[in-house]
Amino acid sequence: MSRSALVGNVTTMLEDAGFVVSDRCAIRPKSFDVAARRGPDLLLLKILGNIDAFDSQTGMEMRRLGTYLDATPLVIGLRTRNQDLEPGVVYFRHGVPVFNPDTAVDLFVEGVPPLVYAAPGGLYVNIDGDVLKDERKGRGWSLGQLASELGVSRRTVSKYEDGMNASVEVAIELEDLFEGELTSPVEVFDGADELTEEDELDESETEPEDEHMFTTLTRVGFTVHPTTRAPFKTVSEDDYEDRVLTSHSAFTRTAEKRARIMSSISRVARTRSVYFVDEARRETVEDTALVEREEVEGIDDADELRKLIRERAEA
Repeated sequence: MSRSALVGNVTTMLEDAGFVVSDRCAIRPKSFDVAARRGPDLLLLKILGNIDAFDSQTGMEMRRLGTYLDATPLVIGLRTRNQDLEPGVVYFRHGVPVFNPDTAVDLFVEGVPPLVYAAPGGLYVNIDGDVLKDERKGRGWSLGQLASELGVSRRTVSKYEDGMNASVEVAIELEDLFEGELTSPVEVFDGADELTEEDELDESETEPEDEHMFTTLTRVGFTVHPTTRAPFKTVSEDDYEDRVLTSHSAFTRTAEKRARIMSSISRVARTRSVYFVDEARRETVEDTALVEREEVEGIDDADELRKLIRERAEA
């Protein structure tokens, strides 16, 4: 299956599951392919045939964007090396959850979350330690008795009850012993690694031509989060936590295409979007406001810029 067909299939599946899906980010650089929202859940999805193409820089950028936009970064893929991704299993690459389309259908369409995740050494599940302890005590078994049944140490059983995860084989044995479910789902929506201060992108790491835009946005009162592989240059937010996707360049065909993608993502992510240009022959590209650099020079605060963006987008 071609990557284009795979992206189309995943997009259709998400729409069938009740998600509003953005246009595909068919322009480079791009850290994600589509944004999708259902209710409060906003997803940023990278869709790949082979997940080995998902590198650490893209993973870091997706995690940053997830933090800036209150979104969940996810990768949906078919295989790694020459091995297909197992259905019902969550993998992790560079701090981002990864699973195959069948798992996505189970989760998003059927409402059945995955129970298994891959980690060094094999496949594992989350044991609900409280349920396990209650079941053991209900049988009148000591830690030692259960350990003997499983062929593990008493200390290992104690760790299971304290929340240590278990291999799939041990989990199956436990559920056979107690004739009930003892596992809890993998938390996909909270599964990405949290962003630390060290992970934040410093403005000094960005392109020199972006400095003027960063300075302008900061001057009028926005907190600026630069990006490196998104179809926009920054996610900026004011004191009211209103977010704005921003970019800048001469107004070319490529700029117009980028502005359309920004507009589509903004509608899904519930942000505003603005494209700063040297000279504008129009006021908007769909919902993305076009603002000339000279106009911004006369703006003193975030409220004024936000009002201008809103008026242009709603015109």
